Amino acid sequence: MAKSKWEYVKNFELDDTLLPSTYIVIRIDGHGFHRFSKEHSFAKPNDDRGLKLMNAAAVAVMNEFKDIVIAYGESDEYSFVFRRACQLYKRRSAKICSLVVSSFTASYCMKWTDFFVEVPMKYAPTFDGRAVMYPTDQILKDYLNWRQADCHINNLYNTAFWSLVYDPSNPRTEAEAQRILKDTDSAAKNELLFTQYGINYNSLPALYRKGSVLYRKDEMKVEQGRNGEPVTRKRNIVCVDHVDIIGDAFWTLHANILGEI
Repeated sequence: MAKSKWEYVKNFELDDTLLPSTYIVIRIDGHGFHRFSKEHSFAKPNDDRGLKLMNAAAVAVMNEFKDIVIAYGESDEYSFVFRRACQLYKRRSAKICSLVVSSFTASYCMKWTDFFVEVPMKYAPTFDGRAVMYPTDQILKDYLNWRQADCHINNLYNTAFWSLVYDPSNPRTEAEAQRILKDTDSAAKNELLFTQYGINYNSLPALYRKGSVLYRKDEMKVEQGRNGEPVTRKRNIVCVDHVDIIGDAFWTLHANILGEI
């Protein structure tokens, strides 16, 4: 690259290289999604279209960045975990984070009509992102446990909240619903849902209660060979699951996920 007398300005750039041998987690969050979901008439407390669109955008990101070993999403957020040995863009935080966020946002917009068939997008959504490093398997698991616990807490509250607001016989205002639920624990919310609305929280779709876990696995697929004959090939695909990751069962079954250096 040709040098010039103005090149000194590069000295003002900060070194944002992430620590080596740590998991890199890029967490993205919808910015102003309360307004976005209202403008586009998202169903409350959960909109299948919106959640599945988030998953589709996340799958596109994992297909783009092969160093991602697992991802977890709930509501309008997603966390992407890059393997510890990742050297993508020399582990520069701003570069990795900005590309993941822009890739996710672009895929979200491009896939909108696949899920919101009759709802035109009024304006493009925005997402913010951050990069965090986690040094050990256990600390990374604790991070993912935190996000799944957050999914449960938020979904239980929202299910109770919107049940009160949409009560056909005695609808409450949002302020009234907030007052009713203030200081209630999980048991009280479960009791309210079951006794007043006949809702068994544990019977709700796992997508709502558990969030979405994305991981890779090898699958044998029959494809057409060059000579037109069927050929069986091994393909690495991204799976979307809605399971508990706080316990040991998931990690025992998929021990290879964090085993990938």
